[in-house]
Amino acid sequence: MKRRKSESLMGMAFFGPALVLLTIFLFLPMVLTLVFSFTDFFALNPKLTHFTGLENYFRIFQDEDFRQAFFNTVKFVIIIVPLQGLGALGLALLINKVSHCKKYFKVAFFVPVVMSLAVVSTLWIQIYSPEGILNSVLGVMGISAQPFINSASQALPSIAVMSAWQGVGYQMITFLGGIQAINPALYEAAEMDHATPWQKFRDITLPELKPLCIFVFITITIGAFRMLVQPMVMTGGGPSHSTYTVVYDIYETGTVNWEIGLASTMAIAFAFFVMILTVIQTVLTRDKEEKDGNKKTKKK
Repeated sequence: MKRRKSESLMGMAFFGPALVLLTIFLFLPMVLTLVFSFTDFFALNPKLTHFTGLENYFRIFQDEDFRQAFFNTVKFVIIIVPLQGLGALGLALLINKVSHCKKYFKVAFFVPVVMSLAVVSTLWIQIYSPEGILNSVLGVMGISAQPFINSASQALPSIAVMSAWQGVGYQMITFLGGIQAINPALYEAAEMDHATPWQKFRDITLPELKPLCIFVFITITIGAFRMLVQPMVMTGGGPSHSTYTVVYDIYETGTVNWEIGLASTMAIAFAFFVMILTVIQTVLTRDKEEKDGNKKTKKK
């Protein structure tokens, strides 16, 4: 009995500080954000705060800037999710086939991931500039110089390409681990049946990687909806609000306009969306696991 009590106290000694920190820096801010979302809390004059109910929630969907920001964010997600996800899968398949310098390629593609987004964004401003390396290459190919981030129609896709380049290494490592975990006997059996590389990919690699693909694409989507640094550094939300995103709108509403109540409402709406994505991911992966379990049971 004394031993169990001492073990419990020891566990609390290790867990207690972490719980306190989580409460102060995670749980308490979440509760305050939820509370503020139902008020007109203005940071420069908090004494005039009033309870407004659901008014803020109706207001954000009537706000033209928020609607534009949401449209831009969805557009960014539609571009970057297949670009980064398929790019990561393709790189993982290529590196898995490399017999020499595999570690070098892993490090080379992973380096941008650990770099600061502000640094990467500044670097790509130079690449996208009229005199930058990208336009120089286009000039050699006989293509006229492109405005890229200086154009309302090209700015968001340009930022998406940069973001995919910066983040693809992380998903590549994830896919590579999944590919290397596939039972080699499956490929050996396929070779005995004279399967083509495409058939091996379609019938073995892709089905085995399905739960991982769901996880990767969901995480890319969540990360894309949180985009802030890239447009802030590269375009300032322009040109013509073409790169103004939801998180950028939350940031400006809360820290520039000091409308904490309205910013909290936007944050809660975003958190609710993330929860929906998490539920979708859980349902899809659970269905896959249940089907695999049923197949194994039938075989036995």
